[in-house]
Amino acid sequence: MRQELYAVQASVSVRDAPQAAIVGIVVSDRFEVFFDTLTSSRKAVNLRHNSAAALVIGPATAGAERTVQLEGAADEPTGTELERLLELYFERFPDGRERQQWQGITYWRVSPTWLRYSDFSIDPPEIIEFTTSDLV
Repeated sequence: MRQELYAVQASVSVRDAPQAAIVGIVVSDRFEVFFDTLTSSRKAVNLRHNSAAALVIGPATAGAERTVQLEGAADEPTGTELERLLELYFERFPDGRERQQWQGITYWRVSPTWLRYSDFSIDPPEIIEFTTSDLV
């Protein structure tokens, strides 16, 4: 999961319509996926209305055969939790420090309740699923 810089993040709008976007991510030791966005973005509006989120992490290159899919609840961490995640984020995205100055920047964490790792580069394919109790 940590090898990838980006993920497709999906949420549900207030009108129950799907919405997806590419986001720059970091993944914590707790499998939390953390990203930034603007408060005016559809994803932020959606997640404030309905915290259910899904992400797909994996290379978007020809021949890529490993992915992680996850579902969980999104929140906007604060205090020491935010500082912990920002440290990880800035290691990967140093330009994130500059974005902190942007008006309306916000930070999101998705804590997975379900995760599936798939590797189709081997035969037979390896597919492993984890639930909340496995991810603690």
